[in-house]
Amino acid sequence: MFESLSRRLQTTLDRLRGRGRITEADLKEVMREIRRALLEADVNYQVAKEFVRRVEERAKGQKVYESLTPAEQILAIVYEELTELLGGKVAEPQLKSEGNVWFLMGLQGTGKTTTAAKLARHYRAKGRRPLLVAADTQRPAAQDQLEVLGQEVGVPVLRVEKGEAPASVRKRLDDHLKTDFRDLVIVDTAGRLQIDEALMDELAALAAALEPSERMLVVDAMMGQEALGVAEAFDQKVGVTGLILTKLDGDARGGAALSARHVTQKPIYFAGVSEKLDGLEPFYPDRLASRILGMGDLATLAEKARQAELKAPEKRPEKFDLNDLLDQMKQIQKMGSLGELMKMIPGLSRMLPQNFQIDEKALKRVEAIILSMTPEERRNPRILNASRRRRIARGSGTSVQEINRLIKTFEETKAMVKRFSKKGGRRNLMGGRLW
Repeated sequence: MFESLSRRLQTTLDRLRGRGRITEADLKEVMREIRRALLEADVNYQVAKEFVRRVEERAKGQKVYESLTPAEQILAIVYEELTELLGGKVAEPQLKSEGNVWFLMGLQGTGKTTTAAKLARHYRAKGRRPLLVAADTQRPAAQDQLEVLGQEVGVPVLRVEKGEAPASVRKRLDDHLKTDFRDLVIVDTAGRLQIDEALMDELAALAAALEPSERMLVVDAMMGQEALGVAEAFDQKVGVTGLILTKLDGDARGGAALSARHVTQKPIYFAGVSEKLDGLEPFYPDRLASRILGMGDLATLAEKARQAELKAPEKRPEKFDLNDLLDQMKQIQKMGSLGELMKMIPGLSRMLPQNFQIDEKALKRVEAIILSMTPEERRNPRILNASRRRRIARGSGTSVQEINRLIKTFEETKAMVKRFSKKGGRRNLMGGRLW
């Protein structure tokens, strides 16, 4: 989502690299480019104006144009201000030992129902006992969808009847909790196509009856600036305690996501980064700012590695075979998109060409090739003669040329790692042993 903005900001700041001094005119030109980049990314005009003013004010205060490292100083200021714009510190929803009722609100199509299931999965993994409440009686099959998702994440679902009074919903919820203790109740409410007064009154009445400890607004990050007006309307009528941004993996310009915290003055709790049920992450302002500026995000990368429970191969380099390669590929795929993972490595995003994309399908073809081999062929690729390669190509739906490339790359990588291990370099970025 932030790729275009990220490229513009990095290019603008890179112009200063290598300069011993910059003038006040240079600084103004950089600030003008930053403001233009923010506006083109659909950032709220007042937000962009205030952001640039603060950066320029701090830069002049530190007399950056008299510094020997102006690029580094301006980058540091932009990073700090961008982090502050996104919320500064990490904000977490209120979570007591019991009696937690979280209300999810938003327009139709923002991903509320899926987000409810993602939250349940997230907190169940932390040892909580969630209950999902299907209170969306407006959208056809919304309750059925939540029940299916609830089964997938192992969380029960309580359905609200169409036209049921808020007081009745509260009583049935209380009765349910007496027989099945749950310390976190997540309520999926009906989405609105627009700010409809009658529907908003219904939502306010349900909130008054359930007395939620958190009232979270689910905002589609691809909506643009109108999402911020929606947030104000929900806050005035029902009250909003925090935001959840969805579809941050989309290809929109991302300005609403950058503006949301500043305009609404509500903290961003979570970010939806994929449609999968594990695609929900706590929102870290400093990490997102770092990624936008091409500074990487090793903290998130390390967390993904831990969650995927990556295991280093136990074999020595000379014993490493295609079975081990397949196992390592599957482990890495658990962490998510390879392209996104590469952007988390500091400096790597600057080295990649514009519009660079990883062909994720190519990894599937490699997997198909290896799975089409016999156990002996995987252990010893040197026995792969012409007839064997033709058989594997037919079985995997690939070509002999692709198999040749895979084997050549595998042998070269194995030889390189063997040389690397002899020099004592056996540790990966996460601190674990490679071999």
